[in-house]
Amino acid sequence: MRCPNHLLIELEQLRRLKARRGYRGRFAPSPTGVLHFGNLQTALLSWLQARCSDGEWYLRIDDLDTPRNRPESLLRIQSDLRWLGLHWDGPPMLQSSRRGHYSSWLSFLRRSGVLFACRCSRRDLAGKPVYPGTCRAIEAGWGWQAQRLPSWRLRVPEHNPYGSGDVVVRRADGFIAYQFATVIDELCFGITDVVRGNDLRDALPAQLSIYAALGQSCPRFWHGPLLYDSEGQKLSKRDASTGLDAARSKGEDAAHVIGQLAAGLGLVPQGSRLSAEELLMEVRDSDALPLDS
Repeated sequence: MRCPNHLLIELEQLRRLKARRGYRGRFAPSPTGVLHFGNLQTALLSWLQARCSDGEWYLRIDDLDTPRNRPESLLRIQSDLRWLGLHWDGPPMLQSSRRGHYSSWLSFLRRSGVLFACRCSRRDLAGKPVYPGTCRAIEAGWGWQAQRLPSWRLRVPEHNPYGSGDVVVRRADGFIAYQFATVIDELCFGITDVVRGNDLRDALPAQLSIYAALGQSCPRFWHGPLLYDSEGQKLSKRDASTGLDAARSKGEDAAHVIGQLAAGLGLVPQGSRLSAEELLMEVRDSDALPLDS
């Protein structure tokens, strides 16, 4: 399939930029609540990896899922990162400002015949970890039916090496799918390395299938450990007690929080107090970051 010239030109420019600048990382939270310590641990690991590589580190706000967004969270995310000394390069990028860009790529893929309309509901697919291909061989129609639009799926070749099944790239409610938007952004911003929590490892097959469909190479992916509460549950934004407000209310400063996060990662002894920059100097030459590919 032939990519439109303006998209090809953009990708070529960014490939050259990536090659010239070296490491380019990012942190991409959703503005659906305060950052909890698990989010902050991932941000710290991502920032350390970028700075240890003498690279750039960007902040992307994944705010496409409009009904779940909280307007106050956007500024709060930025202020929390600054308070910890995790400064990013350039202005924050909001995915909501790039909807037209994602739509251009979707239009290209649809014209290329690699997308199909899917009218399967969540109930239809319950218990099926991989999409069984129900709608790929039928004409489901792209318009409204029974007051519902279809989702758009990428037709992934059978027996592909990633085992993703046919990936949703636009949801039935009209929102761009997370998997698709994040792939387009990694490409268009020349991201070379993605550091994220181990809970997002399951997203990798779908994203790799999208890279393959676009004929593009993917970044290097790194996955860090998760944080759990006292009951063994993964930390959630629904629990405000796991954010920086609770820490500050107990008189803890940024040096205490950085030391706590770093000690939990095995980078410094328990009880350490240090700034993000001091931690960077500690780990720069140690190859000690607890990241798995």
